[in-house]
Amino acid sequence: MSQPAAASAEAPPVTAQKDRARRRAMISSYLGTTVEYYDFLLYGTAASLVFPALFFRELSPMAATIASFGTLAVGYLARPIGGVIFGHFGDTFGRKNILIITLVMMGGVSFLIGLLPTQQTIGMAAPILLVTLRIIQGFAVGGEWAGAALMSMEHAAPKGRGFAASIVASGGPSGAVLATLVLTAFSVLPDDQFLAWGWRVPFLLSAILVMIAFFMRMRVTESPEFVAAMAAKAAAAAAETAETAAHTVAPKPKAPLLTVLRHYPRRTLEAIVGGLAPLFIQSLLATFMLTYAVSAGHSRTSALILVTIANAIHTLTIPAFAALSDRIGRKPVMVAGAIAGAVLIFPIFALVGQGSAAALLLAFVLGNPIVQALMYGPMGAWMSEKFPADSRYTGVALSYQVSSTLGAGLAPLVATALLAWTGGTSVTPIAILFVVLCVLSGITFVFSKETAGAELALTADQRVDLESASMR
Repeated sequence: MSQPAAASAEAPPVTAQKDRARRRAMISSYLGTTVEYYDFLLYGTAASLVFPALFFRELSPMAATIASFGTLAVGYLARPIGGVIFGHFGDTFGRKNILIITLVMMGGVSFLIGLLPTQQTIGMAAPILLVTLRIIQGFAVGGEWAGAALMSMEHAAPKGRGFAASIVASGGPSGAVLATLVLTAFSVLPDDQFLAWGWRVPFLLSAILVMIAFFMRMRVTESPEFVAAMAAKAAAAAAETAETAAHTVAPKPKAPLLTVLRHYPRRTLEAIVGGLAPLFIQSLLATFMLTYAVSAGHSRTSALILVTIANAIHTLTIPAFAALSDRIGRKPVMVAGAIAGAVLIFPIFALVGQGSAAALLLAFVLGNPIVQALMYGPMGAWMSEKFPADSRYTGVALSYQVSSTLGAGLAPLVATALLAWTGGTSVTPIAILFVVLCVLSGITFVFSKETAGAELALTADQRVDLESASMR
C-alpha cells in the first residue's frame, strides 16, 4: 500500500501537467507574437519616419512616403503564401516545429534590416534588398499568428478558448509597447544621428526577444488536439483501407488546403471579411496616424509616447473582451466593436487634428484599446473554431493572412494615397473607407455561427457528424 502512495506523491497529477503545458503554450505563443509585432511596429514606424529619407531620397516627400509604405504592403502580399505553406506543414507534421521556424525567420530578417546599407551607400540595391527582406519576413509571419493562436487555444479548456487565443493577440500591443519605447528612447537623438544609426539599434535588439521566445518554444509540448486529430485520421485511414479492399472508393482530398477550400469556403470567406475592419484600424493607427499626427503639429517623440500608453492599455483590453466573449458569445462582442468603429472613426480623426496631447491620447485609446480590441480580442478563437483540427492551421492562416493583406497591409498605403488625392486637406475618404469595412465585418459577425464553448471537430468527417447531431 505504501509503494503506490509514494509513487503517486512523486508523480505530478495529470491536471498539474496539463496546467503547466497550457501555461507554457500561452507564454510561448505570446512571446512569439510579441516578436512579430515588435518587428512590425519597428518597420511600420521606420516606414513612416525613416525609410523615405534613407531608401527613397530621390523622390518627393509624399512619393517617398507612399513608396516606403509600399514596401510595407509588399511584405503582406507574401503572408498568404506563407500561411498556406506553413499551414500545410503545421496540419501535417505539428504546430511546434513550424512555430520555431517562423520565429527564427522573423527575428533574423529584422536583425538584417538593422544592418542594411542605405541608398546613399549602395544605390538602388538598398530599396531592392529592403523589399526582399520584407518579403521573406512576410512569408514567415504568414505562419506565425495562426500557429501561435492554435497552440494556445488547443491546450485550453472549451470555456476558456477565447481568453487563451487572445493571449496571442495581446502580444501585438505588447510588441508595440516595446517597439515604441525603444524608438522613443532613440528618437530623442538629433535627427542626423537618428537617421545615421539610431533607428538601426531597435532592429538589432530584436535578437534578444527571439532568443527568449526560442527557449520557451523548445519547451512546449505538441498541441493535444493535433495529436488527437492525427490519431483519428490514422484510424479513419485504416478503416478506409479495409473498405477499399472490398469496394472501389473515390479518394478523398488529403492536403489541408484542399480540405479547407472544398469543405469550408463560406467559413473561410467569413473569417477574411470579419478580419478586415480590426486589422485595418490597427495598421492605420500604427503607421499612417503617426505621420498624420506629426503633420498636425505633434512632435515625433510625444506621438510615440502617447501611442505607447494606448498600447499598454490595449494589452489589457484584448484579453478582457475575449474573456467576455467566453461568457456571452463571440458575436455580441465583435458586433459591438464594428458598430463602435463606424461611429467613432470621425471623432478619432478630429481628435488627432486638434494638436492637443490629451486629444491625441484619447484618439489612440478609442481606436485600439476600445474599437479594435472589441473585434480583435475574440477573433483568434472565432476564426479557429470554424475549422476542424486536421485543417485548422491552414484555414486560420489562409483566412487571417488574406484579411491582413487586404486590411492591414494596404491601410497605410491607401490612406496616404487618399490623403494625397484630396491635396492633403481631408481625411474624410479614409474615415468613410473604414466605415464601409466596419459594415462588412459587422454583417459577417451577425450572420456567422456562434461557436463559443461548442465542441470542436478533429477531422472534416467528425465535423459533419457533430453538425448533424446538433440539428436533431
